[in-house]
Amino acid sequence: MSLKNYSILAVDDDPDVLTAVRLLLKPEVKEVIIEKNPENLTAFLSEKNFDLVLLDMNFKSSINTGNEGLYWLKRIKEIKPQTQVIMITAYGHIDLAVRSLKDGAADFIVKPWHNENMMNAIRDALKSKKISGNTPQQNNALNVTSESGLIGESDVMKEVFLKINKVAPTDANILILGENGTGKDLVAKALHQQSLRAKKPFIKIDVGAITDTLFESELFGHKKGAFTDAREDRVGQIESANSGTLFLDEIGNIQLPQQAKLLTVLQNRQVTRLGTNMPIPVDIRLVCATNLDFSELANEKRFRKDLVYRINTVEIHIPPLRKRGQDIILLARHFAKIYTRKYMKPPMIFEESALEKLLNYAYPGNVRELQYTIERAIIMKENNRLEDSDLIFSLIEQGSNRQEEENETELSTIEKNTILRVIEKNKGNITKAAKELGITRTALYRRLNKYDI
Repeated sequence: MSLKNYSILAVDDDPDVLTAVRLLLKPEVKEVIIEKNPENLTAFLSEKNFDLVLLDMNFKSSINTGNEGLYWLKRIKEIKPQTQVIMITAYGHIDLAVRSLKDGAADFIVKPWHNENMMNAIRDALKSKKISGNTPQQNNALNVTSESGLIGESDVMKEVFLKINKVAPTDANILILGENGTGKDLVAKALHQQSLRAKKPFIKIDVGAITDTLFESELFGHKKGAFTDAREDRVGQIESANSGTLFLDEIGNIQLPQQAKLLTVLQNRQVTRLGTNMPIPVDIRLVCATNLDFSELANEKRFRKDLVYRINTVEIHIPPLRKRGQDIILLARHFAKIYTRKYMKPPMIFEESALEKLLNYAYPGNVRELQYTIERAIIMKENNRLEDSDLIFSLIEQGSNRQEEENETELSTIEKNTILRVIEKNKGNITKAAKELGITRTALYRRLNKYDI
């Protein structure tokens, strides 16, 4: 791809870096402008259209936030949203650079860079800008291969695919958030498959299912005789993941004492088998997943804040199936192909009534529930036309969902009755009623509107 028609602005407070950028790009592009002071960015962008900005992560400027690059990235996107931005970072600031991808950066380059890598990053960013009708997110989304098992064309899934493509080649720690059944394990596998560790081990551990007594032995390993049933030396799961990816599933379910032990390993990057005093260095890429809300992880009575920071360089939120629109049909047809082959049935045709039923269901069990629903329908169907009556959703999930709705209704009734009682007690004085209820007047007025009181 020729860059002869593109204009590039490089902003860095290191004159040596700017000189290197100018020498590299001058023969390749239409125009390259260099600037030491990021506070001149606004003027540059107002006067001229740049196709791409190379932006340093840290400056000795009046913006004393500790992450100036993120501030100036936001300003660029506010002034010229279509301008592509590549962050330039020192290795020690790579966590901030990864965060910049969330805020709209096209890529980041680590100092000192290889010229070939720099040029490839620039070409990729400008190629995404050039393709008419496609955003960079859409182009990157297409790179997530079906090998991972991830399928989706909705905007929310394209955002997921974008993050996977951007962070997979790095060693950044990833926290995958999402409801049960959304496919968090598939995202973890996709991150591994697209990483530089793809040919190395991928070790998955359901840490929430390991008992307290077996936690250290399973994760760290043990020497023969370390405890009653330790009849031979055993390599722990973390050590088995050495040079590869360690996927800790349901990390939100482990207890505080276990969290402390895990944090020590992650900080020191070494494990000590039970029964020995000899630490063993490990080189792992860490991916974690949980179905907990982030607010629950932030509760220090339940989860150590220092461990949250350790596992959460980048978050990837997997949307529930009910928010993925036409992906429901895409997935249903995908599962139908799988199970017609498995059970030696003819290719299935979805009647309009079946498609409508699929789209109107809430899927409390998410993709996993849809998968089992389609498998059940394929097994029971005698011909090759699926109708709405063939789709029987999980009674377990429906029962759970109804119980939640009933509980919510019951709680609402209790709250409404309590408010009425307290207002009556205070003879309609909203200020006194709010004080007795322990809420603000504004909060009480919101509840009055909610319950039409």
